[in-house]
Amino acid sequence: MTATPPDQHTGTGQEGHDGQDEEGSVGGASADGRPDPYHREPRSAPRWVRWTVVPLLVLVPLVYALISAEQSRGSGEAKQKQAAISHLTMAEPTALQQRIYQVPFPDGAKSPGYLETNSWDTSVLYAQFTTTSGGLDTFLAKIGTSRYALRSGTKALTGEQTETAGWIFSPGRDLKGVARHQVGDKPDHDIVVDLTRPDLPIVYVASTVNFQHGFGGGG
Repeated sequence: MTATPPDQHTGTGQEGHDGQDEEGSVGGASADGRPDPYHREPRSAPRWVRWTVVPLLVLVPLVYALISAEQSRGSGEAKQKQAAISHLTMAEPTALQQRIYQVPFPDGAKSPGYLETNSWDTSVLYAQFTTTSGGLDTFLAKIGTSRYALRSGTKALTGEQTETAGWIFSPGRDLKGVARHQVGDKPDHDIVVDLTRPDLPIVYVASTVNFQHGFGGGG
């Protein structure tokens, strides 16, 4: 009796079919429709992720913009408050300020004070001090004038200037002034002198630099 030889092609055909199944699977299924155990469908994000991350992507830039706007507004308000400060600093102006505005404080000046204001086209130094009779003459001479140019009253200073500097001139005092408006890059000087006590005159001066004429003030 002759034994029937095993089918040598059975294993080979099955292996080829299985190989085609692994390599030819499409969309999670093999060529013969069986599920592919190695295929994984892409997972969608859980609902809680969508409800958390998406709003954050919208809110974070919005909050940042609001914070930036608030900081900008706060900075602008701080600048406005600083610009609104209108009181004299009870000290002498710096040597540079005195040179630029040509307001040379006499030696030994008492009760000095100043305020500097700036705008787009002008810059003003308001200054005051108490000096001696000789100190007044020296000051007036250095800015190019003298006692003889002084006229009674306070008209040399405008109402806006006195209000800005906080100067109040009481009635009954011996007040004289002079306004010197110069050409070129030299500052203008509006001066009032309180001569109620001739030995201790009080000088009030507003020196204005006009940028349209140049920013000068040489010695």
